Amino acid sequence: MSVPTHRSVSSTVVNVPNQLTAARLVLAVVLFVLLECQYYVAGLVLFAVAAATDWVDGYWARKYGQVTVLGRILDPFADKIIVCGSFIFLAADPDSLLRAWMAVVVVGRELLVTALRSFLEERGTDFSATTSGKWKMVVQCVTIAMCLFRLSYRPIDAMGADGFAPVWLTHSVTVLVWASVVITVYSGIGYVLAAIRLLRK
Repeated sequence: MSVPTHRSVSSTVVNVPNQLTAARLVLAVVLFVLLECQYYVAGLVLFAVAAATDWVDGYWARKYGQVTVLGRILDPFADKIIVCGSFIFLAADPDSLLRAWMAVVVVGRELLVTALRSFLEERGTDFSATTSGKWKMVVQCVTIAMCLFRLSYRPIDAMGADGFAPVWLTHSVTVLVWASVVITVYSGIGYVLAAIRLLRK
């Protein structure tokens, strides 16, 4: 991602990483339309492309020194929009195996961490992403992709049916869904504890 630290922040706004991040926001809107229309195969492909741009813009920004203030704001915003939005849309479909309360946990954690980061960085404190936060993002993306893959087995005319997804896929998605919830809560607690330590200094 193009977010990492306060070091070597460029003043240039229009660059490749920022353009990729803006493209990811557009892809998020298209993805949500596809999910609403239950075009899950197309949604899966689009989500994979969006996730790839997330990796590319971060790599490019670090390699060519194109980390910008706009990028530091826009990149995590785009990530949260596409991940939280996907969880919300998937939770609306019972066959995704995601439940509404799980989406609430994901969104709530993101709002909490964003508020803490904004408060601490306004005070000049670095509150960059932790390792658990990065793994959280990976697990959530894999979970979304696998949920979409499972839903792609369901015929469009079989609304509400369990579909024809293989048993191993259903079990895998179940494990991933719960893993997402656990690592989301775990990483959120980690950020809260880190914020408390910083505030005590």
